[in-house]
Amino acid sequence: YGCIAAFGLTFITTFLLTQKIWLQLIGGLFLCYLGVQTFRSRPAEHAAAAKGEGLLRSYTSVLFLTVTNPMTILFFIGVFSGVGISKSAFDAASALTMVAGVFLGSACWWLSLSFAISLARSKFTNNSLIWVNRISGAVVLTFGIFALYKLL
Repeated sequence: YGCIAAFGLTFITTFLLTQKIWLQLIGGLFLCYLGVQTFRSRPAEHAAAAKGEGLLRSYTSVLFLTVTNPMTILFFIGVFSGVGISKSAFDAASALTMVAGVFLGSACWWLSLSFAISLARSKFTNNSLIWVNRISGAVVLTFGIFALYKLL
């Protein structure tokens, strides 16, 4: 997705800018919905049982879920556009450097997050998970309201 966003930025950015109001309206409403649902959700009483299907199968299924998520590409395009990067601003080497940076940054983030969760998992009680859901839901709802407010 980083490659698509970096190399196809001009065409896709133009399209997104022409549809900005609709995308912001739909995105803001969806964030509000997601925030309310997250705020109201209760954590699972018991952890889901792992089926032990192997690392390759797990990796493939997560990769498929990520690739079929259109919000990922919209996120990268929005970030690249937001920081003022356009196709005319840099060459292929610069785009590849940026894509490598996105990849390494994402890999470091997920590795750090997974490590931190593995250390802290046993310290969370059901009550503390409810508060994590409430705080997360409130943050997402706030972003949704902000996105809708910007339409005015």
